[in-house]
Amino acid sequence: MHICVMGAGVIGVTTAYRLLQDGHQVSLIDERDQPGAGTSQGNGAQLSYSYVAPLADPSVWSKWAYYLFSKDSPLTIKPTLEAAQYRWLAGFLRYCNAGSVRQTTIDLLQLAFYSRDQLTQWNGRLKLSFDHQRSGKLVMFTDAQGLEAAAGQVRFQAQYGCQQEVLDAAQCIRIEPALGRSQRDWVGGVYTRSEEAGDCPAFCRALVAAMQADPNFRFIGGARITAVRRQGSALSAVQAGNEWISAQRFVLALGADSADFARQLDLRLPLYPLKGYSITVPLEDEASRAAAPQVSITDIARKIVYARLGQRLRVAGRIELVGQDRSIPPRAIAELKQGMRELFPDCVLGEDARLSPWMGFRPATPSGVPIVGACPVDNLYLNIGQGALGWTLACGSAALIADQIAGRPCSIDDTPFRYRT
Repeated sequence: MHICVMGAGVIGVTTAYRLLQDGHQVSLIDERDQPGAGTSQGNGAQLSYSYVAPLADPSVWSKWAYYLFSKDSPLTIKPTLEAAQYRWLAGFLRYCNAGSVRQTTIDLLQLAFYSRDQLTQWNGRLKLSFDHQRSGKLVMFTDAQGLEAAAGQVRFQAQYGCQQEVLDAAQCIRIEPALGRSQRDWVGGVYTRSEEAGDCPAFCRALVAAMQADPNFRFIGGARITAVRRQGSALSAVQAGNEWISAQRFVLALGADSADFARQLDLRLPLYPLKGYSITVPLEDEASRAAAPQVSITDIARKIVYARLGQRLRVAGRIELVGQDRSIPPRAIAELKQGMRELFPDCVLGEDARLSPWMGFRPATPSGVPIVGACPVDNLYLNIGQGALGWTLACGSAALIADQIAGRPCSIDDTPFRYRT
């Protein structure tokens, strides 16, 4: 069967690989020349399998004014004239309750652990090079109340297979000595030994390179999808650049652009772009390499993550609902640099240009649960809405899609991820 996968970020690339493994002919389309060059390019790099709590949380109700008006808030909401923004926010608020958070966490843990197992199996065969490391993760807290709440979440998640430890500040520093020079007043953290990190765009490009050895695979880069053809209730072809691509099945994995594509098919998707930023710090001298962490770090108060990628350190943060604004304001990069100075003051930063400043749109559903599976368009499958967990959930989402298209029983319950009107 010929299957066209639209979008060559980590979601689309992993989907193409898993379908190719099933013996299908696969065309992978992206508007960029290289795979993994959009939102996957500068993401936080953490493979956060055990830390999947959704953005929708009961605490949002008490912090609403802070998010709207404070310059220090790591989550920014800038009202636009888009009806989609208000629909998404209304849906988001409906999930900001304890019951929804618990169920969403259970669903995401199931998919995250499945994704971890898939990546382990795939890389065991392929031996891809993407600065992959299993060095664990520390989520650090500066307030005792926040750490106490995290301890409750740890106890809850332990019922579903998570192995995490709540530690005091001294114990955290013993695990990651680089935090010993931090200028933050830590009270403690949550340590997850099994967490991983990796260079997502390097993974995408290595996986596409491996697929290109198969005559049934074709990567079509530099080709924006601009039009569609329908045949009854099915999609028959898409126009990518100057070429029309026909296929028997299509998979939509265009990230934050998926909602725009779906409108051409009279399909409304509950997606909204959550804007984020990153810098990548080159660790060029011995002092910087020694001062940078090996363990992945999340500063929960600032919502900034740090992940070691060989001789680089990825620093990513902020969540902004600002529509399709693609600018990179100096303020956003300054916040990430200030975070670096506070946590790892002996790492040399240098000029902004050498830090590869980046922005991307995380395609999020109101609940935080992705949509993986069939939709009202007969031969179109959706693999969208992974939000900030795209890298974490990619391989599991791809395996679910492959099972659904093949008509096989899914290895995990796919009910939470199905499209709903």
